[in-house]
Amino acid sequence: MIVSYFKSYLPFYRRNLVVAIPVVLSQAGQMTVQLADNMMVGHVGTTELAAASFANSIYILGMVLGLGLTFGATPLVGSAFGNHNFKEAASVLQHSFMGNGVVSLILVGVMWAVSWLMPYMGQPQAVVEAALPYYRILVMSIVPFMFFFTGKQFIEGLGNTRMAMTITLLANVVNIFLNYLWIFGYWGFPAWGLNGAGYATLVSRIAMAIGFTWLMLRNPHFKRYFYLIDLQKFSLKNVSLFFRTGLPIGLQMLAEVTLFSMAAVMMGWLGEVPLAAHQIALNVSMISFMIATGVSSGTTIRVSHQLGARNFHEMQKAGIASLHIIIAFMSTTAILFFVFRYQLPTFFTTDPEVINTAASLLVFSALFQIFDGSQVVLLGSLRGLADVNRAFVVALLTYLGVGLPLVYLLGFVLNYGGAGVWSGLALALALAAIFFYIRFRRRCEAIAKGN
Repeated sequence: MIVSYFKSYLPFYRRNLVVAIPVVLSQAGQMTVQLADNMMVGHVGTTELAAASFANSIYILGMVLGLGLTFGATPLVGSAFGNHNFKEAASVLQHSFMGNGVVSLILVGVMWAVSWLMPYMGQPQAVVEAALPYYRILVMSIVPFMFFFTGKQFIEGLGNTRMAMTITLLANVVNIFLNYLWIFGYWGFPAWGLNGAGYATLVSRIAMAIGFTWLMLRNPHFKRYFYLIDLQKFSLKNVSLFFRTGLPIGLQMLAEVTLFSMAAVMMGWLGEVPLAAHQIALNVSMISFMIATGVSSGTTIRVSHQLGARNFHEMQKAGIASLHIIIAFMSTTAILFFVFRYQLPTFFTTDPEVINTAASLLVFSALFQIFDGSQVVLLGSLRGLADVNRAFVVALLTYLGVGLPLVYLLGFVLNYGGAGVWSGLALALALAAIFFYIRFRRRCEAIAKGN
């Protein structure tokens, strides 16, 4: 019975992986850069590593809100493409570029203003002084990054996930090479330390935006969508439709990231060593999370295509197949994180106190692997259905309504410290995964019945 059940999903595993693997490789490439950043910065010093953790915990709030808005294009393009409505897909491209361009500039202004509040967030003074210039460099990279992701989400909605993978991997090579030159000061360059990592990120993201534009205009398949764009038919209604899909996705992602960012800020209250250890454990955890995000993006494409083609049975099975895949993968990473919890932190630092603290946090990371992977893939399935408003409400309640108070309660009221903070994160992710699963099953049944 069990064997026949999983055997019925074999075609769906293959189809989902064909779409998802290029996205996974792209996400893994981005994660490699982040790991390289932190490994190199960690060998500069513990203060710099803690500063990177603090700066990124604030920066990522604005970044994911912007990226979430770009994700709104994928289900709209996927549904139009599945229904062979190419003019509608071109309209999404036009209005998403216009809307995201304005939003990226607003985000830069708001995020720059936030930097003036960072000295008042309870972090060690040395950490704040190192974090501020690095954070401001990252903020400037938002504009080219959102431009790249706007195009990326469009072509992924068409089912092409290889182009973005290629550009991302090439840009990552550039980023790591520039890190090597600018963090440590090789080949006659000044040793900029943490700021060198920021400049490398900025340059590589500009290169991604330029490279993506060049490739899209050279590819006849994608170039035709530009010809279908009618600038005279610019419509605030279409921009509104794009944002009605993208904004809840962005806010949902923001809710989850806010939970983790506030956890990082709270870890800073415990001192420089716990904050540096938190950054290491989080970076190791992000390896598996980015893989799950790639599978999630592939799932959005597969589900939206089946929705557009009105293949409702295959639509549901595509989502559940990805859930099977990610549970198997995250179970493996959980075992690896636990077994190698003392070895993995040594890639980031030689400080024995930081290594031991990070190893204890990786135990909790191992515990929430399956929940973390499941909730992000189920969210991808819901995005494929364009069911984003209810997902945002669930995310708000589980991540912020339950998760954030739990993190504070376990970490500081009950005095479990870092272990309490990470226990609260695990419980919030488990709760989110359960609710997202229930929602996906119910929406599939309702769509199949015509509701």
